[in-house]
Amino acid sequence: MLPVAAGASVDPGNALHAYMRGRLADGDGAPGLALDNYRAALAGDPASLEVARRSYFQAVISGDMPLALRSTAVLERDGLLPRDGTLLQIAGALNRKDWPGARLLVDRMVAEGNFAFLAPIMRSWISVGEGRYAPPVIDSADRFASLARRYLDEHLALQALRNGESAQPMINRALSLRTSGVDLSRLLFAGQLAARGAKAEALALLPEDQANFAQARKDIASGKASAIHGKALTAGQGFALLLLRLASDISSDGSTGTLGIRLARIAAFADPDGPAAHIVAADLLSRAGHAAYAVDEARAVPANGWYGALAQAELVEALAVADKRTEAIALARALAAVPHAEPERHVRLGQLLAQEKDFDGAASAFRAAQAGYPADAVPWALLLFEGSALEQGAHWNEARAVLERAARLAPDEPTILNYLGYAQIERRQNMDSALELLKKASALKPEDASITDSLGWAQFVTGDIDAAVPVLERAAAGAPSDATINEHLGDALWAAGRRYEARYAWRAAAVFAEGETAQRLAAKTKEGMKPEYAAR
Repeated sequence: MLPVAAGASVDPGNALHAYMRGRLADGDGAPGLALDNYRAALAGDPASLEVARRSYFQAVISGDMPLALRSTAVLERDGLLPRDGTLLQIAGALNRKDWPGARLLVDRMVAEGNFAFLAPIMRSWISVGEGRYAPPVIDSADRFASLARRYLDEHLALQALRNGESAQPMINRALSLRTSGVDLSRLLFAGQLAARGAKAEALALLPEDQANFAQARKDIASGKASAIHGKALTAGQGFALLLLRLASDISSDGSTGTLGIRLARIAAFADPDGPAAHIVAADLLSRAGHAAYAVDEARAVPANGWYGALAQAELVEALAVADKRTEAIALARALAAVPHAEPERHVRLGQLLAQEKDFDGAASAFRAAQAGYPADAVPWALLLFEGSALEQGAHWNEARAVLERAARLAPDEPTILNYLGYAQIERRQNMDSALELLKKASALKPEDASITDSLGWAQFVTGDIDAAVPVLERAAAGAPSDATINEHLGDALWAAGRRYEARYAWRAAAVFAEGETAQRLAAKTKEGMKPEYAAR
């Protein structure tokens, strides 16, 4: 069936069909077609709460704010507006310079509760728009005061710079509190400082040995801090920066929830020309699998500008999620080849190469990431990455040397102990010492099902079946959908004479297994354990 064109007249039944076609198009990576159908769905049945509710969430994630605002009008009428819908309305009021309306909406946000701790900072930015600046004041009696203070210094610093006042202590505190997005903040503060003649202070924020800051340093040193980086921030821009920080913070644990995406999209609505909103949105959209949108967001930032390097890094991730791996690897190579390339550029390239099974290339990239560190201070994770690539690339002797070096640098890091121990158990090398490594790893991280499995399997292959079975049972309980763990448990149960339970474990493993593993599980479930069917 052909999609309904934007603006077409449809009845309520067809409106829902249009919405479903939009969902399908979205899933197929056709955002333009998806948005056409979302618009048609709401136009065809403007009173439908179901269409409005679904259209709202999809419109915000897609970045179609006119559609989102039309949806909010329907949802608000029936008291069903999502909490972040109030933030969208605040952004709209700020865009219109409707300061009284923005204040009323902030009051409503406080009454709703979810984002109330941000209200003092929002009201302060509204006062900037009104032309009668009042700094944000956090009520110490407020139960969320400590949370609000995490955001306070950044905005006090930006407002102080706007007013021509000293801001360095507040800048330093703000940067120290960032858990993510520090480079974005450094560029923002540097631009504001440079535009006000504080060249030395601006350059001090941008390490000279990092490629991410090369263009900004060049422009600042030559007095070319462009107007876009030094213009006094507007109320909408201040509001957008606040939402971006919140979006980054709530997503810093690797979550792929949509709230962070919606906050970043609303921030972009409030500050459509701000590069930070595109960069944060690209990151969160990639993590959630919205590849087409993420690519568009990353490409919205000029590659040769101050924020270009950060946007290009997100573009690599977005292209990989979009399954455009050749393009992603080519861009990752180019980013890693520039002078003073940060370690994360090499790591990004190495991870992509490893996913393509170019383990030699991956190991080389991970070694390049270590080049900027003293030999005794290389981060253990970089050594683990290199060792893993070497091991998977059939260079075990080299891999073992790298992994042992990592273990010397981080003797209490369970991930290293587990990898080094299990790799030796697989090869039936140094069995006693490998078993001790796994015992230590398990003691350090007893809740980790993968490490528990490694220990149980090591006990099994060293002949201690009675000890292995309960350990592997615990591992399977912690990761019931892991094919390897369930197969290990089945092999151990069979050896212990518990053959009905062994077949049950193998069947559980087969649900999630593929290829050769699935064939092996099917064979031993039917025929029982034979030497050639042993877990790999």
